Amino acid sequence: MCGVTGIFDIRGRGDVDRSLLRRMTDSLAHRGPDGAGFHYAPGLGLGHRRLAIVDLATGDQPLFNEDGTICVVFNGEIYNFQPLMVELTALGHVFRTRCDTEVIVHAWQEWGEDCLDRFNGMFAFALWDAKRETLFLARDRLGEKPLYYSFLSDGRLLFASELKCLLLSPDIDRRLDPQAIEEFFAYGYIPDPRSIYLGVRKLAPAHSLLVRRGSPPPEPRRYWDVRFVDGATVHQEEVEEELIARLRESVRMRMIADVPLGAFLSGGVDSSGVVAMMAGLKPEPVSTFSIAFGAKGWDESAYAAGMAERYRSDHHVKEIVPNSFDLLDRLAGIYDEPFGDSSAIPTFRVCAMAREGVTVALSGDGGDEVFAGYRRYRWHCFEERVRRVVPAALGRPLFGMLGALYPKLDWAPRPLRAKATLEELARGPVEAYFSSVSICGSVLRRRLFSSGLARELQGYDAVDVLRSHIGRCGSDDPLSQVQYADFHTYLPGDILTKVDRASMASSLEVRVPLLDHTLVEWAGAAAFRSEAARARRQARLQSGPRTVCCEGHIVPPQAGLCGAARAMVPRPAAPAAARYLVRTGAARLRSVRHGYAGAALRSAPVRRSRPQRGPLDAFDDGSVLATGRQRRPVRSGAAARRGHRLTGSPLAQIAPPDYSSRAVPVAQPDRATVS
Repeated sequence: MCGVTGIFDIRGRGDVDRSLLRRMTDSLAHRGPDGAGFHYAPGLGLGHRRLAIVDLATGDQPLFNEDGTICVVFNGEIYNFQPLMVELTALGHVFRTRCDTEVIVHAWQEWGEDCLDRFNGMFAFALWDAKRETLFLARDRLGEKPLYYSFLSDGRLLFASELKCLLLSPDIDRRLDPQAIEEFFAYGYIPDPRSIYLGVRKLAPAHSLLVRRGSPPPEPRRYWDVRFVDGATVHQEEVEEELIARLRESVRMRMIADVPLGAFLSGGVDSSGVVAMMAGLKPEPVSTFSIAFGAKGWDESAYAAGMAERYRSDHHVKEIVPNSFDLLDRLAGIYDEPFGDSSAIPTFRVCAMAREGVTVALSGDGGDEVFAGYRRYRWHCFEERVRRVVPAALGRPLFGMLGALYPKLDWAPRPLRAKATLEELARGPVEAYFSSVSICGSVLRRRLFSSGLARELQGYDAVDVLRSHIGRCGSDDPLSQVQYADFHTYLPGDILTKVDRASMASSLEVRVPLLDHTLVEWAGAAAFRSEAARARRQARLQSGPRTVCCEGHIVPPQAGLCGAARAMVPRPAAPAAARYLVRTGAARLRSVRHGYAGAALRSAPVRRSRPQRGPLDAFDDGSVLATGRQRRPVRSGAAARRGHRLTGSPLAQIAPPDYSSRAVPVAQPDRATVS
């Protein structure tokens, strides 16, 4: 993990401001504390800060091809670099390092812009091709790594991993973008490609920017998109086998590192699943990290401790004070623009703690988006079924009137809290989903905004962001549409932004196995859907486990990392840790018998008290419990909120070997090249 910066003169070949480039690069020292490097050419300057992960000795950047005509500065990881090295070597390319970065320059030589189709990883990079006088910027498919850029009026292009770098230039247009303000107050973050400033843009996920000297500034090009498509019917067992294989391989690729590696463990199903897989792939104990809150009802550390004991991990816990806001001033400097996710505080804390023991950590983020784990998806699909039954001419005024009359009963049992649902039924599908994800309603935003800002908006409404994405989804399925929208808004704009900034502030690399793009593509296609087309939406909604079934342990049915600035309301744990398919009817769910965690233990000694079941017994969905005999409905209400006591999953015992520490990379001095 690193930080990149650059200045490119599109119109000419004059000297770049080296002092500015160095200050921009130095401002990213937290992203790369192990060294700095620069490359200068006529009309071009590239800067890089390195956090050494792979090939500690020879992986410094900028990095070049054989004749020095192609140069790259790179932030992230190419997980499939080893097979790509073999392929490119067979095509005649010569590698000087064993670093994933070098794959990029040779892949560009061989395949040009299409090299992006070959990469499996998280990345944001800038590649300079001296022969073509072309600068190529690219960002990974899901948006794990950031890249900001600005075209200046004098013909220069400035780019960097963080917004703060660009603001060091006095020529950046610092006027606030009124539409970005509207979007922030609606979503709590600023969706790509806007930034808070009119003069700065974010390169959106799965986009590239090809800038040629002497040509006008181009528009970004999309090179990939997630698709939710129907396909051939597949058998349940085939789906199970493929899912576990894909999950194992995704975790395996993200465990390649020459530095200490661990994982976040909250006790929820996503992070627990990642740790389970790591435990089966790693001979020594997995280093796991959790935080504890000193307040009853907020603290989930007991669940994490249970999973740590199950997989014999080297577990670390740090307690933080829930109402501590001492980080707020620092967070403003970390995020550079308005960011309203209160879990930024505990995320920063757990990253800082993990960095004390490891340089790389695997995370369970992304499961809710990939496998439809959010509760709001369920409600959206329910509302869409109602809209399709009740004609809009009748339903909208009827539900609007009922919503206005119905009292707001936040204190009442959930079935009686119908006001929001009635109000959303009175809206269209996009407007209703926008209402469910927005943090500040349209009426309140208009009351907050000044008359001047309202004039500048010229009628613009943040709901247009969702409307534009849903319009490109290519599916009429309501669940597919809102998943698609979240893939392009909430996931990169909130979740992945939070993880990147919080981890990089502590010089920690975080890898997200559940966002492997091949897994995402497969989950969106027929392989992860019900055989019955009529049950397709709910099948995907319930396509994974909601609880971790482990002998003698209690696992929260709803887990989440929440900050002290927001009331901790547990959210459904996502079904991203398991392989299985759920067949469902309108009112009843039948879970596939196999869970997931045992697959991580295939190579470990097994002690069974009952006959062996499938390799994934440790997981089940949120409506049923796998007891090894029959399924028993989960209790609702207070009992469910306290967590489910799960028994009957005879998982293997792990006898961990001694954990041997590994050396942390030594900082490298600054380097500079000139051509």
